[in-house]
Amino acid sequence: MAPPRWPKPALPARYVPELATLTREPPSGDEWLHEIKFDGYRFGCRIERGTVKLISRNGHDWTGRLPHIARAASKLKAKEALLDGEVAVVLPDGKTSFSGLQDALGHGSGAARQRIEPVYFLFDLLFLDGNDTAKGFTQDRKATLKQLLSGVAPDGLLKFSDHVMGHGAAFFENAKRLGLEGIVSKRANAPYRPGRSADWLKTKAAHRQEFVICGYVLRDGSKEEVGSLILGVRSQAGPRGAWVYCGQVGTGFTQAVAAELFELLQGKGASGHPFLAEPKLDTHRWGRRKTPAVPRWTRPSIVCEVAFAEWTPDGTLRHPSFRGLRDDKEPAEVVREGY
Repeated sequence: MAPPRWPKPALPARYVPELATLTREPPSGDEWLHEIKFDGYRFGCRIERGTVKLISRNGHDWTGRLPHIARAASKLKAKEALLDGEVAVVLPDGKTSFSGLQDALGHGSGAARQRIEPVYFLFDLLFLDGNDTAKGFTQDRKATLKQLLSGVAPDGLLKFSDHVMGHGAAFFENAKRLGLEGIVSKRANAPYRPGRSADWLKTKAAHRQEFVICGYVLRDGSKEEVGSLILGVRSQAGPRGAWVYCGQVGTGFTQAVAAELFELLQGKGASGHPFLAEPKLDTHRWGRRKTPAVPRWTRPSIVCEVAFAEWTPDGTLRHPSFRGLRDDKEPAEVVREGY
């Protein structure tokens, strides 16, 4: 009797990424591989018989906003594939720039925008021509991915995200010395597991994370420019849908961006704040304002990224600086990151 013929695995209909867990120090040992952490947007790339879709981590189709990358991916020698990577803008010094990506996507500073074409750094392969590669080891998936990209021009829009085996501490120190955002460490012999995972760890060289905009204060003397954004994260302990106040950010954006933020937040007003407790707005930080610093509350529906020095004992940000909007993330995902 002939053995039964089982059907080949089907190309996944959805892209559900594996997410790294924040850690203070990179893991040691040769069972870990380490990659540079890029400063961009995470995307899956789904190829199905000539049709390419770029899918954000929250499931939105961005193909139309990144047509050059989609065209480059359509030339890969794959009938069906699901790839994973990060879209980023590379500056002349070789670093990736989140603000540069914001400019490329139309979230920068108006007339001052310098649009550099984003590139797609690929670091994983979840499916390839009938093979469910996600079940294989990380190091094997990356080897297959590297082979798939071997015919791509070095100066093209698709780039293989290389790695080193072991030596995590030294790799992280080099990343800090070069002024990079940090590194991602992955267990070399683990399968791809969608969702937050202990097999993927991220170590940041600086404090940065996403926050949800819950309100704003107008710039002093202006009626159409944001002076500061009121920030929150989703509560992990309180009632479902509740928010925790994290402070305010009033630096890191130009006057043009302040006007764009004001325009964006119109129509999202709320009658009150969404926080679990009454936020203690730091009134003395406004200095010599000529007009009252009156908070205008909004629905928690827009995500932004903020750099900061540290968390204060009362759970707010010290020396925060606005980095840009995060269209690729849902507000419900945003929680305080910790070790």
